[in-house]
Amino acid sequence: MDSYVTGAVIKKLREEKKMTQDALAAKIGVSAKTVSKWETGRGFPDISLLEPLAGAIGISVIELLGGENIRNANRASDMRKSVFRVCPVCGNVIFSSGEALVSCCGITLPAAQADDCDEEHLLNIETVEDEYFVSVNHPMTKEHYISFIAAVSDEGIQLVKMYPEGGAQARFSKRRIRYFYALCNRHGLFRADAV
Repeated sequence: MDSYVTGAVIKKLREEKKMTQDALAAKIGVSAKTVSKWETGRGFPDISLLEPLAGAIGISVIELLGGENIRNANRASDMRKSVFRVCPVCGNVIFSSGEALVSCCGITLPAAQADDCDEEHLLNIETVEDEYFVSVNHPMTKEHYISFIAAVSDEGIQLVKMYPEGGAQARFSKRRIRYFYALCNRHGLFRADAV
């Protein structure tokens, strides 16, 4: 039960909001004694209280369940920490430029670990005027295909979704591109430096 609603997170966020245990208890319809039990680890909130509790202390239910307080401290992002997450159920692609707790289709998504390109997943990068033309000589069948190709710069991301039986190629604006990524639905994420 270590990952289920930690009392330390509840207490920290309650105090940041300058709320007493009584005030938090009143907001969610429990006693101050109950809040005290949660914060000292002598009890856990009932599942029916998770949404009101998360709302009262200003985090998502996912963050509350994960026991992590993920906050945007308005720090400059480091694109070297770029992370892709892909939902195995719906194929949704989620990008973050740092740490995040992400869920899709009821699944907490792990960060995809990028490998250097190998022979089968080599990204061919050509310069065409003010664009990069990126292609992957890879099967594009319904069973085995490149899901997306993306270009990451210090300004953001350009992502082109691929579909089975289409071509694995994309064009990207050259502006400050640092890395290219491609995701194979069978072998995972691959990365190459910009030329």
